[in-house]
Amino acid sequence: MTSTAEKIHASSDARTGGVFARLESDVRSYCRSIPVLFEKAVGTELVDSDGNVYLDFLAGAGSLNYGHNHPLLKEALMDYIGGDGIAHSLDMHTAAKKRFLESFHERILKPRELDYVAQFTGPTGANAVEAAIKLARKVTGRETIVAFTNGFHGVTLGALSLTANRHHRDAAGVSMSGVVRMPFDGYMGAGVDTLDYFEKTLDDPSSGVGHPAAVIVEAVQGEGGLNVAGEEWLQRLEGICRERELLLIADDIQAGCGRTGTFFSFEPSGIRPHMVTLSKSLSAMGLPFAVLLIESGLDQWEPGEHIGTFRGNNHAFVTAAAALEHFWSTPRFAQEVKRKAGILRSRLEEIVNASPLALKVKGRGLMTGIACPDGDTAAGVCSAALERGVVIETSGSFDEVVKCLPPLTITDDELERGLAALAESFAAAAGDSA
Repeated sequence: MTSTAEKIHASSDARTGGVFARLESDVRSYCRSIPVLFEKAVGTELVDSDGNVYLDFLAGAGSLNYGHNHPLLKEALMDYIGGDGIAHSLDMHTAAKKRFLESFHERILKPRELDYVAQFTGPTGANAVEAAIKLARKVTGRETIVAFTNGFHGVTLGALSLTANRHHRDAAGVSMSGVVRMPFDGYMGAGVDTLDYFEKTLDDPSSGVGHPAAVIVEAVQGEGGLNVAGEEWLQRLEGICRERELLLIADDIQAGCGRTGTFFSFEPSGIRPHMVTLSKSLSAMGLPFAVLLIESGLDQWEPGEHIGTFRGNNHAFVTAAAALEHFWSTPRFAQEVKRKAGILRSRLEEIVNASPLALKVKGRGLMTGIACPDGDTAAGVCSAALERGVVIETSGSFDEVVKCLPPLTITDDELERGLAALAESFAAAAGDSA
């Protein structure tokens, strides 16, 4: 019997002439559940080769917070390229880098009284994570990093050692040591403070945990299933780290840059991590760009000790600075994100209440979705949504969470249309499972 995945793969091959099946590695993934040949994109809309228009509720897995080809960002980049602006410069000084650093400091760090220096790592989130754990081990002289259940931090070997997902870990081919896994907030069910267990292992000389170098945490676990850490839980975690001289690393790669309604997802808790990893929407336009923010006293690198050819991306400096100056100079943008997030959660609650399925709303901000009874149901919802012109994907341990990640710039009309299509898709999935 032909599986659904095989049918989708065959459909994709037919629509594209088999080019991707013949010439691209089998590691490709998103295209298997979204078998569409896209040609153009503006704002929240994707346009395929037949002229069909889709609403993008995936947004590059959170890399396109300001939508596709935002006119202000596009104009800034085209002007820069047209004026022969430097494209590649290793880590040398450039005017584009200067503008980004100044804009980021004035609009993000200074108002929040955060004393960080920026390390430009390689261009992906995993590169920033690799730098963070390497620096934590260098500064403390200790090896062990504490990571949490359902956490996702990348798939290069160091970052992969922190990532919890078995599917990704099984591809490593080597043992991954130096990491201790702890239960995330809510992992043991309501009423259980998982930090009790963490603290017990730190205080017990026979727990086998020892004295870790650092703890890495996501305030909202995106790939892990939209699991949200409570504010008090994060505050207690920071307290544990400060008391025991553990470095706290906040992975804000997917949940940062405004996705949850504040620039950093951990802001509502008031914590101040020792390090923060940023990527995805940091460039504001989908360009590869990653940064490790380091508490200034911990910046103990020797010159050239952690290097890479693509440390910083001048084109990304340009679009990132333009976005910071346009969207983050006043509180208005963040307020609009929170307002739209309220609409999203309200409509998702309506879907849950109207469905005969056992559903649950999860997440925070414009990073909210619905947990389904199983992965097949969630996949069915996403497939039905695609038929109705909405691109959306799943997350979670069993791919059971339908995850809404629309651009933060989505209009109210687009949001309502997308959610109406999603409501129909859940109804269709419920009918199929009846």
